[in-house]
Amino acid sequence: MTLLRRGAPLFVQALGLVIITLVAAQLISIAVIFNLPPPPPEFYRSSEIARAIKTAQSVPTRDGRLLIVRHHGSVRAIGPDNPRRAEFKAEMSRLLDVPVNRIEIQIDNGPRFFVRRQPVTPPKTAPAPPPNRAREPFAREPGGRPQGKDEQLMFGDFKLGVRQSDGHWLIVEPKPTLFRFDSWQQRVLLILLLSVAAVTPLAWLFARRLAQPITAFADAAERLGKDPRTPPLAMSGSSEVLAAATAFNMMQERLRRYVEDRTAMVGAIAHDLRTPLTRLKFRIEATPDDVRPKLAADIDQMEAMIAATLGFVRDTSRPAERTKLELSSLLESVMDEAAETGGDTNVDRSEKVVIEGDPVALKRLVANLVENALKYGGAARGRVYAEGPMAIIEIEDDGPGVPPAELERVFEPFYRGEPSRNRETGGIGLGLAVVRSLARAHGGDVTLHNRTDGGLRACVFLPA
Repeated sequence: MTLLRRGAPLFVQALGLVIITLVAAQLISIAVIFNLPPPPPEFYRSSEIARAIKTAQSVPTRDGRLLIVRHHGSVRAIGPDNPRRAEFKAEMSRLLDVPVNRIEIQIDNGPRFFVRRQPVTPPKTAPAPPPNRAREPFAREPGGRPQGKDEQLMFGDFKLGVRQSDGHWLIVEPKPTLFRFDSWQQRVLLILLLSVAAVTPLAWLFARRLAQPITAFADAAERLGKDPRTPPLAMSGSSEVLAAATAFNMMQERLRRYVEDRTAMVGAIAHDLRTPLTRLKFRIEATPDDVRPKLAADIDQMEAMIAATLGFVRDTSRPAERTKLELSSLLESVMDEAAETGGDTNVDRSEKVVIEGDPVALKRLVANLVENALKYGGAARGRVYAEGPMAIIEIEDDGPGVPPAELERVFEPFYRGEPSRNRETGGIGLGLAVVRSLARAHGGDVTLHNRTDGGLRACVFLPA
């Protein structure tokens, strides 16, 4: 297992697993082969084959498979008859009482015939051997040859055919099977099962070690998409994984610094703009009365934009505090606050959906959508429900909606699609930009849709 120790390259771990697997399988095979007796072959006696031919029915055998009989077909001899084949055919001719030339045997893998001599039990009346003489296994013929009967046998697969008087063949053969479990096949299956049982735990451990870093990368990427300030990825695994984790952490740090630098730069610019605006306020006092109100209105609008920008920077720079929260309760609380100030709000019966998020940020997200619905639609209706892995917040109004070409542009900072919008009837143009920024910071998004019966529907998608 030293090849699979933590920090070893994946190539070395995979090579070690293959070597250990092969060695374990070979050792198991050797152990089974040396500890089990050799499998006996399948024997078919000439008497059993002759009985099948005579009865034209299947015949069970003592040491082999069932012998079956087919009434149609042909038998083709492979090569010339050797002495054993000729002797076996002669024996079958004697048992079947048919000419030898009407018998044919097909064996594809060479001769498989042999003769086994069956001993003959001596008669009970035979005189007992002398006491001082060693007992022989069976009687002997004159000249020393054991007395007995020669039995012709065949083993393995074969086809033996007898040509009938009408020219057709009567063929006997061992019953073919697709899945045979002979003794040697059982042994091979046993070796396979033992090898799988021995190697599976090792393969499982290796696969688990290989999958853990990939899962960690996926989780880290998901966290990074929700919050660039998420903790860095833990350093563990093979050398390739360590190199990838180091590169990922460096990328995350660069992204975090990039976002923070851009946010800080926008905040600094907005803050520095306040000084010249203050000077302009004093200088417009000397301007003609007919010009002064317009200049003052422009300066006030610029100050409002700067204040909104600073608020946006402050909120996005604030460290997120993620906790479990229930979205229906959050929506109801925002709607109740809007109703207390005279807003026409309503919350449909919603599902209880719990997610992990920043309560302050999500409350501002919902409040911005409710405020837009009340400002441009005169009423706000909301509901919360779950759809697959996402929690969805919907806010609807009865306003004029948004032109289809501007459904995405309204999320751009400081974009105002309505030309007549001003500080009284409209806003600065950061409300929806803040909503999308907060939704994406939680791994979700927000979209706008014009309703068929009039009004606008805002859908916020958050991972449940």
